Amino acid sequence: MNIVIHHNPDCGTSRNVLALVEACGYTPIIIEYLKEGWTRPQLLGLFAAANLTPRTALRETKSPAKDLGLLEPGVSDETILQQMLQHPVLVNRPIVCTPKGVRLCRPSEMVLHLLDKLPAEPFLKEDGTLLDVGPFRT
Repeated sequence: MNIVIHHNPDCGTSRNVLALVEACGYTPIIIEYLKEGWTRPQLLGLFAAANLTPRTALRETKSPAKDLGLLEPGVSDETILQQMLQHPVLVNRPIVCTPKGVRLCRPSEMVLHLLDKLPAEPFLKEDGTLLDVGPFRT
């Protein structure tokens, strides 16, 4: 299964998703979007596939969203999208793509909806929380 993770290595949720995908036996393609940036078609495609809008994909905390005025009512999706292209950190993460779909994986266990396999052993998140994979078994 091909898996692509739009990843920020400084984000705990993003690191948990990557570790969880690897614990399931996959070797994902990792795109560090803060280094590579985004293109307009790329973001529009990801948002459409994940049923997101620029507003719902906007990283509101630990980003310049407030300073840029993007949290104000009435700011258009086009304005938010333009700012995301200039400031990649504004896009919430991680966004994961698999043949089963595309999803913003917050919380990290949301990635399990996109995988064919579950971890063989109990999975501990970085904060020591044991992930209950029971609800993801079919």
